[in-house]
Parts: sequence; C-alpha cells; structure tokens
Amino acid sequence: MFYSSEKKLNFKDVLIVPKSSKINSRKDVVLDTKILFPASGISWTGVPIMASNMDNVGTFEMGLALQNFHMTNAVSKFYNKDAWVKSISNGLDLEFNFITFGLQEISEIDEIISYILQKTNKNIKTIVFDIPNGYIEKFSKIISEARKEFPKLGIIAGNVVTSEGVRLLMDSGADGVKVGIGSGGVCDTTETTGIGYPQLSAAIDCSLEVKKYNGFIVSDGGVKITGDISKAFAAGSGFVMLGSLLAAHKESMAPIIRKDNKNFRELYGMSSTQAMTKHYGGVADYRTSEGKSILVEDRGPVKNTLNKILGALRSTCTYINAKNIGEIHENSSFIIL
Repeated sequence: MFYSSEKKLNFKDVLIVPKSSKINSRKDVVLDTKILFPASGISWTGVPIMASNMDNVGTFEMGLALQNFHMTNAVSKFYNKDAWVKSISNGLDLEFNFITFGLQEISEIDEIISYILQKTNKNIKTIVFDIPNGYIEKFSKIISEARKEFPKLGIIAGNVVTSEGVRLLMDSGADGVKVGIGSGGVCDTTETTGIGYPQLSAAIDCSLEVKKYNGFIVSDGGVKITGDISKAFAAGSGFVMLGSLLAAHKESMAPIIRKDNKNFRELYGMSSTQAMTKHYGGVADYRTSEGKSILVEDRGPVKNTLNKILGALRSTCTYINAKNIGEIHENSSFIIL
C-alpha cells in the first residue's frame, strides 16, 4: 500500500497573490494563445477554454457560439456523422470544434473522419479521446493505434490525475492529456468508488510531467466560478474545460423545465443513470451510476457568460503582470487558505 501525507488542494483552497504590475489596462491583455501539439507537429491558436463533451454542454450550438470568441468545444461523442456534416455546412469551424471518441475501434473512427472529409471537403483537426478511467490498458492501445493511423491529427486523451497517467498517454502518442477524476460538479465517482484527486493539485502535478514531453494538459472539472479558471491556468493548464459553468444556457439545447415559477435546464453527468439510460438503454447489471442530475436556472444566451469569463481573465492578468494567458502560470504564486 502507498500512502502520501502531502496535502492535496482544490481550487477553493488557494488564492493567487497579486504583485507589482506594468499592465495598466485590461485592454492590454492578449488572450489568444498559441499551443503546440508535439506528437502531431501542429499548433492551435485561440482562447484555450474548452466546453466539456457533455450532452447539455458540448453541443453544436455551443460550438457555434464559442468559435466566435475563439474558444473550443469538445463536441459530444453521441452526434452521428451526418449531424457533423450538417453542422459544418451551417458554419461549424473545425479549428475550434473537436470531435470526441471513447473506446471505438480505429476503423470506425477512420470511417467517420473520412465521411466528414468526403461530404464537406474539410479536415478534422483534433480529436479528443474521453473515458472516465484513462489508466486502462485498452485505452493506451487505442491512442497508440490512432497515432499510427493519423500521424498529423491532434490527439487529446484522458482522463487521468497523476504523473503516471500522463506518461501512459503521452508515451502512447497523445499531444495533450485531459486531467480530472471525481472533481466534476455532476460527477459522483469519488463518493461512489473512493477514487479521485483534488483538482488543483492534479493540474499542478500533471502539468509538471507533461512539460517533459512539451505537451499540455486540459484541466477538466472543479471549475465553479470564473476565478477557478485563472487558478487552473496558474497551475499550468494549457486548456481549461468547462461543464457546469456553461450549462443551462440557450445553446445547451436542454429543454426548459418550469418549476416554482422559474425556468430551469437539466445538467447530468455522463456516467449518470440519465446518460446511460439515454444512450445505452439503462445502467448495465455489472456497473452503477457515478453521476447525478441537477436543475440549473436558465441563463439565457451563452455570450454573456463568455464575456464575463474573458473579462475575469483579463483582470487576473492585470493583478499579476501577465500580458497573456501563458504568463498567468509564470507569474502566479498561491497562498493556501
């Protein structure tokens, strides 16, 4: 048995310390960031905020809104290839919208990517491989096969929360690693299984490891308020993934639920009973739900929230003399509460 007495931290456990700054105005901050994908040799430029690939978050409608702000969307893996073709014809930009897979066979992935190219004459730029437990052997093998089949395609894979997990996926051919287990707002994995890792420490530990590969992490989970986004970048994240913060907007496409004279929209975890019933006909006998469903009051168009996020990031930068998002990590010091 391994036991660590080192205290691990969540976003709520720390604050970023202000420092002398030459950034006199939020207008002076540049948020578009260039991120290198080392295994594929490509690069991406934009605001490295990513919508989670959840049913009521990672929608095509959300992607159309996010791309206007140069933000990314890990599109839900449950859209079929014809839905992709239709959305691309309606203006969906593949530079900012990433296609998501789970444990599919490489032949199936190739068929979908080829079909989209054939029908739209547009290439998928980046794929996200997303499963709850990125440590299983089969997952690493799929990443290795995908890298051999698609040498120039950006690959983000997860989820893991330790240096070992980062090495498993980067050695398999990933460009970046999605980090987070048990920290999501509608995730019950920690309560159900006892498995997890405080999100801030996971981001710090994994970002230190991924830098050895010149790669990046996507911090996935635990972001409850805009300040948590800044803390995730301060911890070394390349991208920050948002779920509950983007939920219940018009672009989530979740139906309005009227309750107590107010409008709500549903958000549920992708390992919840709701998700498994919708996509697989129910919870299999050999497993249990590891997610929950909540009602979030309707927030209207997402553009208002996106503007708030961008404004908050610019303000963070002025407090710590950071000209851009990349310098948030370089210029940040945490104080533990």
